[in-house]
Amino acid sequence: MFSTLADNLDKTFRNLRGVGRISEKNIADSLREIRLALLEADVELGVVKDFISRVKEKAQGADVLKSIKPGEQIIKIFQDELTELLGGDQAPINLNPPGHVLLCGLNGAGKTTTAAKLALRLKKEGRRPLLVALDLYRPAAIDQLAKLAEQVDVPIFTPDPGETDLVKTAKRAIKWTKEQNGTVVIFDTAGRQELDTNLLDELKGLHKFLSPGETLLVADSATGQQAVSVAQTFDREIGITGLILTKLDGDARGGAALSMRAVTGKPIKYIGEGEKMENLAEFHPNRMADRILGMGDVVSMVEQVSEKIDEKKAMPAAKRMQSGRL
Repeated sequence: MFSTLADNLDKTFRNLRGVGRISEKNIADSLREIRLALLEADVELGVVKDFISRVKEKAQGADVLKSIKPGEQIIKIFQDELTELLGGDQAPINLNPPGHVLLCGLNGAGKTTTAAKLALRLKKEGRRPLLVALDLYRPAAIDQLAKLAEQVDVPIFTPDPGETDLVKTAKRAIKWTKEQNGTVVIFDTAGRQELDTNLLDELKGLHKFLSPGETLLVADSATGQQAVSVAQTFDREIGITGLILTKLDGDARGGAALSMRAVTGKPIKYIGEGEKMENLAEFHPNRMADRILGMGDVVSMVEQVSEKIDEKKAMPAAKRMQSGRL
């Protein structure tokens, strides 16, 4: 994923790196190419407009650093803004007691598999995870989670055949979790088909009963603009606390990954990049920005020069402090 976006940005930045002096025309031409690259990657239009506006403002107001090519400084500005677009700092999962994590999402997003992946990851971190299957509509989903739970060696609660009252089943599940002495409980819910109103209302009732520390939307990053709309609806109706993006190892354009955090204001907590149970990773905005740009060397060089300049500016003040004149 992101390969097309990365290729298009690489062409733009390759031209910028060779520029000895940055003019308003250079900036305008580059921003136009960046805008087209983001739109081609299926990034939401409003997100693109805001992003380009911020990059333009900082690029035009930047003090050119000595010993750094102006084009490389613009690349650093873009990388910083891309990191912010993706969330800024890495957002850890909230596992404060009782450690309830509610997973929701549309059918086919990979929610059930993600539940098992998350359980395995937390287990490796030294926690005692439990899995709760709450898809009362698809016995196959319950069977799937049960098999995955066995695979990752995590205890699981499954509903009795014929159960239809979600909250009543959840009450039994809570009683079971207390007996198991787990520290984290991951609730896998029924996939919602095209944002069905009745199922959303049912999910609201479950959310109110559980009052989870985390309500994570599991979203298929390959679905483009639909994923953005889904994220907005779940956030409005349920109140999500974060996102887990699946299928980032695919060949889709990846715009959803760049848009969902921006439109919901909720952080991406994990990303899935493969079918193996181990293929769930914490999401680090700076690493993803580096991956999209593929220019960590340029960014690091600009940061080092900036730090040296900051140190030089700080030296006179330090000397004044030592002499008692500050």
